[in-house]
Amino acid sequence: MKKPFLITLLLLSINTFAQRPQRPQNQEQEPIKITGKVLDKDDGQPLEYATLVLHSVKNPEKVTGGITNIDGVFEVEAAPGEYNVSIEYISYKTYKLPKQQLNKSIDLGTIKLALDVAQLEGVEVVGEKTTVEVRLDKKIYNIGKDLTTSGATISDALNNVPSVNVDVEGGISLRGNENVRILINGKPSALAGFGSTDALQELPADAIEKVEVITSPSARYDAEGTAGILNIVLKREKTLGFNGSVNVNIGYPSRSGISVNANLRTDNFNIFNTLGYRYSNSPGHAFYNNTYIDVDGNQVYDQINEERDYTRSGKGLNNNFGVEYFINKKSSITGSFFLRFQDGDDLTENYSNYFKDGLLSRQSFREEIELEDEENYQFSLNYMNNIDDDGQKLTADLQYSNGDEVETSTIDDNNTFPNSSLNTLESVYQNEIEDEYLIQADYVLPLGDAQFEAGYRGTFEREITDYKLDSLNRNTGLFVTNEDLTNKFEYHENVNALYTQYGNKFGKFSFLAGLRLENTQLKGEVTSEYDTSSIEEALGQDVDLNFDKNYLGLFPTLNFIFEIGEMENISLGYNRRINRPRGRFINPFPSRSSRANIFQGNPDLDPAYSNSFDLGYLKRWDKLTLTSSVYYKRETNSFEYIQQATGQITTDSVRIIRSIPINLSSNERIGAEAGILYNPKKWLRINSSVNFFQFSSDGEFDGVDYGTDNTSWFARFGSKVSLPKKIEWQTNAFYMGPRQNAQTKTDGMLSINLAFSKDIMNDKGTVSFNVSDLLNSRKRQSYTVSDDFISESEFQYRPRSITLSFRYRINQAKERERKGRGDDNGGGDDEMEG
Repeated sequence: MKKPFLITLLLLSINTFAQRPQRPQNQEQEPIKITGKVLDKDDGQPLEYATLVLHSVKNPEKVTGGITNIDGVFEVEAAPGEYNVSIEYISYKTYKLPKQQLNKSIDLGTIKLALDVAQLEGVEVVGEKTTVEVRLDKKIYNIGKDLTTSGATISDALNNVPSVNVDVEGGISLRGNENVRILINGKPSALAGFGSTDALQELPADAIEKVEVITSPSARYDAEGTAGILNIVLKREKTLGFNGSVNVNIGYPSRSGISVNANLRTDNFNIFNTLGYRYSNSPGHAFYNNTYIDVDGNQVYDQINEERDYTRSGKGLNNNFGVEYFINKKSSITGSFFLRFQDGDDLTENYSNYFKDGLLSRQSFREEIELEDEENYQFSLNYMNNIDDDGQKLTADLQYSNGDEVETSTIDDNNTFPNSSLNTLESVYQNEIEDEYLIQADYVLPLGDAQFEAGYRGTFEREITDYKLDSLNRNTGLFVTNEDLTNKFEYHENVNALYTQYGNKFGKFSFLAGLRLENTQLKGEVTSEYDTSSIEEALGQDVDLNFDKNYLGLFPTLNFIFEIGEMENISLGYNRRINRPRGRFINPFPSRSSRANIFQGNPDLDPAYSNSFDLGYLKRWDKLTLTSSVYYKRETNSFEYIQQATGQITTDSVRIIRSIPINLSSNERIGAEAGILYNPKKWLRINSSVNFFQFSSDGEFDGVDYGTDNTSWFARFGSKVSLPKKIEWQTNAFYMGPRQNAQTKTDGMLSINLAFSKDIMNDKGTVSFNVSDLLNSRKRQSYTVSDDFISESEFQYRPRSITLSFRYRINQAKERERKGRGDDNGGGDDEMEG
């Protein structure tokens, strides 16, 4: 980190408000005043929070100065003397006046700063200056001012980030690929649910500082995630004093929440805390129509259709508390604690019609009540030592995460036609316990324009799933344990990694090359008091329910940037990555979404590996910025879900179908994406992006060819209009094009969000109103064909919703929040995982 940048951060932390002059230390001398104004050279806009630095020539340890107000004006008092004067602004070129003899008050006049695009770490794209930054290995999106996420969750916010898609069930994909690694502040976290994204649908979006989209990860990152990495950086204030915000929201369908962000910073410590509570009662709907093909002469029903209504009621409390202690000017230690409590009460009502020979034969009603009690907590300890002013740095991290989720379900299935009778009554108990230890250390050594890094990272995860299913015996009136499904499965994933990388800059050419060595251990063990031979038979004779596998791999990375000019550059990236199967993918015991549909893990799964190339182009004009890239990815041993008939039937003669993940031989993905940021007027900002990709796979399982070719695309459009009376209007639209795999075709889907906001209470408060899924069109419609059945389905996780929210800021300037200028706190390069 450069010395001027450190000085800037120091002065920002000293000055909480935009105009607080520093009193000179020597009170015997009459202070002088230094005044002036700082503007953006390109558009003439004032730069709030630009920094005037006065560095004493005779006493180099003496530094004073101040920052500009909302109009870009500064007025600073200082003792007379000789100073090196500089005016700094993050991502702008520094204005310098060396060895100035200041013996009387002086007006430096209007100073215009130009953007500095010649940086090894990256280039900031201007259209809306802090919306996106392009670096050697990632793009950084600041989503803090997105009105459509006011009162929303982190999942909602991610759906507004280019290249990212969040489906109707909360599943996250990057460039259409679901194998994406989710990090919080550069590390795996209990906030992300140990690989599950459920927690992200509960945590408030206003806790996010920025999102880093890392499609070509450098060697400092874990090699997990063949699609790439999403790093969610949470807010942490760097300004001296106390500040915070309170956000309250209420919505329909029934939802409400409150979150409080608070920060207290002194010269010796920084205390930060985010506390949030959410309640929701959200409906959902699904439709399934299964047509069965008689291949064995045992056809009982030729068609079954189901109407499902969901009512999901839940409340959750989360808190993230931390203290950063500054040991000295160069080193600090940070301890933080995160906890999350979530209670759920879900009701699923299933109305089914059974047809034989085209005629209605039977009707049934199935009711499932699921109670969920979940706890997550995480302890983190971070040590950081900025060894010298040239950027030499040592960091070390320790982290422990734990999750405990208990689900209990009661399933009551009754025939309603041609007569009323109890079909089945079941009770399900499931307990999932997950814990993870993280140890890592990173060292950075600058070598002039070059930089060397090395580090170690170890993660040690354990996941225990305890599952029990009891069914009512109608003859005896007693519950009987289903021995085929009841089990306890323990899964371990241990990864040890060493990495090193080297970056340098030669004129307009920058590169970053790295190599990562990882050893992965996957270990599973089934504990069951019942016979497991039926499970082994269903999976095949070569599958071992108890396994211990080790994989050693090298993962090279290489990233280039060539600056064609100050407003234009080309980037090229290559990386090799791994996709490790999660515990649910491995667990060999089936779990059921209904009695006729089961999901079964596959303990024979091996990790998948990918090689990726990414060629990017960036061009910037005065009011328009274009970002684009072409990418190619080849993955071997890739995972694919397939559906197949099990050959079994339920007690009421319905064929049982299972979904199971398998290793296909390979798949290839080639695509192109482009995005624009357009700011034609002060009152209008437009952003849009489109991603087009072609996907092909080959491979077979149980003698069935599951190869496929598919072309799809998705696009986004967003606009933000500043209206009179401090009212802002934002519209976001997203369209996911149709897509398909070997068995299933999914139709395209359109979603539009609309939002308005108004500043009140002297800009300390903001009222926002937003409508999510304005057209109520966010529905997944799919069509599946196999040798045994044809299935049509429609699923809507949540209908159109309306939210009204109010945010009150305490010692936070609205313009500073809007412009978003600040340091890279909370998980930038200082907190990258190693």
